[in-house]
Amino acid sequence: MTLGELIEALGGEIVAGSPEIVIADVTEVAAARGLDLVFAENAENAREALQCNASAVVLKPGLADSATEAGHIGIVVAEQPRLWFAKAAKLLAAAQPIAGVHHLAILGAQVEIGSGATIAAGAIVGDQVKIGGGTRVEAGAVIGAGVAVGYHCKIYPRVVIYPGTTVGDRVVIHAGAVLGADGFGYVRDSTTGAYTQFPQEGTLVIEDDVEIGANSTIDRGALAETRIRRGTKIDNLVHVGHNCDIGEDVILVALTGISGSSTVGNGAVLAGQVGIGDHAHVGPGVILGGQAGVLSGKTVTNDGLPPGSVLWGTPARPLKQVLREQAVLKRLAGRKRGAETGDWE
Repeated sequence: MTLGELIEALGGEIVAGSPEIVIADVTEVAAARGLDLVFAENAENAREALQCNASAVVLKPGLADSATEAGHIGIVVAEQPRLWFAKAAKLLAAAQPIAGVHHLAILGAQVEIGSGATIAAGAIVGDQVKIGGGTRVEAGAVIGAGVAVGYHCKIYPRVVIYPGTTVGDRVVIHAGAVLGADGFGYVRDSTTGAYTQFPQEGTLVIEDDVEIGANSTIDRGALAETRIRRGTKIDNLVHVGHNCDIGEDVILVALTGISGSSTVGNGAVLAGQVGIGDHAHVGPGVILGGQAGVLSGKTVTNDGLPPGSVLWGTPARPLKQVLREQAVLKRLAGRKRGAETGDWE
């Protein structure tokens, strides 16, 4: 693509160089060569980027003042260079060839496959499955009976999608993910102590533009539905339990676990190893730091806190509060040790 074509698709402004500059790939500044695009978000990085071997750089407005030093390089200014760069990378990515249905794929009865879809060798597609145009189902993936998959999705090898699951458009599901398995719900016989599974007959809905990391699992609802809303991004090794409702544009980082019937509001961020109890509620925009915990039935929100505040610890509370508590505990421990040994801190 040319720089002009990228500007037409993504916006921004060319302040140096020609719209006819050809861009073939994106890379970091240190590895840049001709036909590459790089980006910079501060003055120091901008100076380095302007001297590198790339064909073009995208900068924040005001960082292109030293453009005369660059000479050879095309310069684009955009309010969010990193975002512009990421979107450009998607546009520049080579489209994979359409291969149709491989002769070693297994298709059930009454399967509907849209134009331009690809079903790879060893994939198994159950009865009455619908797969939208442009979707790719890679080797060894298993799609259960009655599942609906939207347009331009990417289903990587060994993904398993159980019956009762609906997948929207432009969804990416990485290798080994399991969608729509039974939730962990049992009823205990108070006389014998034996456990009987509570019915797990609900559904799972994955909305548009969701990405699900490798070996993550999302359970179906027990009697109703589990729902992952538009634009949410889920890292590897995340578990979402039955009947959960995860809002739009949520980030769930690796090893996060969310117990059944919990909700997460739009734009929340749950860092690595966050644990959420059952029937808990995380409010919109809440940021939970690594290993934070929300107890069963509890609600955490940003009410009364500055934007971008981080909650930490178990139970999750503002990070500044946790640090003050730890400082107090340290002082108390020092006093106790001093009283016992005479060695005062």
